[in-house]
Amino acid sequence: MTGLRGDGAHADEYRWALPSVLLGDGRESRRVRRSTRDWIVDIGMFLLACGITLFTLPELQDEPEPLQALEQVVGALSCMAVWLRRRWPVGLAVVTTLLSSYLELSGGASLVGLFTVAVHRPFKVSGPILLFSLVTVAPYVMLRPQEELDRALAAALGVTIALAVYAWGVVIRARRQLIWSLRQRADSAAEEAKRLERERIAREMHDVLAHRISMLSLHAGALEFRPDAPAEEIARAAGAIRTNAHLALQDLREVIGVLRHAHPDGEDPVPDRPQPTLADLPALVEECRHAGMDVRLDLRADGGAPEGLGRNVYRIVQEALTNARKHAGGAPVAVSVFGAPGEGLSAEVRNPLEARHGLHLPGAGAGLVGRGLPGAGAGLVGRSLPGAGAGLIGLKERAGLAGGRLEHGATPDGEFAVRAWLPWPVETDREDA
Repeated sequence: MTGLRGDGAHADEYRWALPSVLLGDGRESRRVRRSTRDWIVDIGMFLLACGITLFTLPELQDEPEPLQALEQVVGALSCMAVWLRRRWPVGLAVVTTLLSSYLELSGGASLVGLFTVAVHRPFKVSGPILLFSLVTVAPYVMLRPQEELDRALAAALGVTIALAVYAWGVVIRARRQLIWSLRQRADSAAEEAKRLERERIAREMHDVLAHRISMLSLHAGALEFRPDAPAEEIARAAGAIRTNAHLALQDLREVIGVLRHAHPDGEDPVPDRPQPTLADLPALVEECRHAGMDVRLDLRADGGAPEGLGRNVYRIVQEALTNARKHAGGAPVAVSVFGAPGEGLSAEVRNPLEARHGLHLPGAGAGLVGRGLPGAGAGLVGRSLPGAGAGLIGLKERAGLAGGRLEHGATPDGEFAVRAWLPWPVETDREDA
């Protein structure tokens, strides 16, 4: 019942009242020891079988002594066999039902066996046992007629009792299956929630670190290809590395701090860290320009976009700029964002497929990266930074979750473009509604 409880203390408080089949691990389906409720039910079933046996004992007074002795021995053994009903329910039901076709004192144990099979076995097993129990009513009525009851009435009474006991067991089994299915569903929902949370954390870590790490790789690569650069340019590149490393650590601390903010008992959801919006897009472009990229921004969005919409567009543009920095070297990048409420918000990032220009660090003349090296081949510009390709996949998922779409690929003009469209609903006042 772990998956169904909302408060662990309440589930442990009533653990004794649950059958052992509902206390096992739903994922491993392992058996557990009998619960307090199981012992109470087993004792009750044993007493019920003994009570029925004692109730029918006076009817044997007129029977021969050998038959009375056989009845008493078989009745006592049948009552003791009730304690084996959980281990061998089918065997107990078959043997006691077969004995009850002639002997009277085994009738109580046969009813307990029929009930146990109905509870713990599927219909393909319990159904034939029920049919066998109904068939054995006929020889009992024929071989052991009752003086008080007509044979037809006795047979009808026996069939009614067997059907009632079986129906009672089926109802209990159906209820347990319902509870078990709810538990399985709750466990699956919990696993799905964990998976979604892991994906959210992974997406957040990727959004935070991919941009910064690509900046570090860019400037570190520049230092690698120009170890003989002037000290001023090396100092400027080293300062850019230090600044981006500091910003990456700061962003990482914010993400980890948000994750640590969760309540110990898991009741409070992990809150979102402060997220960028559409208004932070110019700052992102300016940061890329300081890193040496040639970026042009065309921002035309009527009115203030909602925070969620602005955050998604910001992350899409950020990832597209990171990919351009990785794979397009110093190629110029054009970013355009436009839209209005009711029309949606579109974002497009374009860059030439082949990088023909080196990156330029502002204020450094030709720069560490912008200055070509004789004999270096493609050099730093021609070498693309490694990537797993998960960024664009994550962007598609982000756009799809927001109800939009995202496309990326080469264009006939020889450019690589990332285009995204996200819905921008029209806000209506309550009075207008």
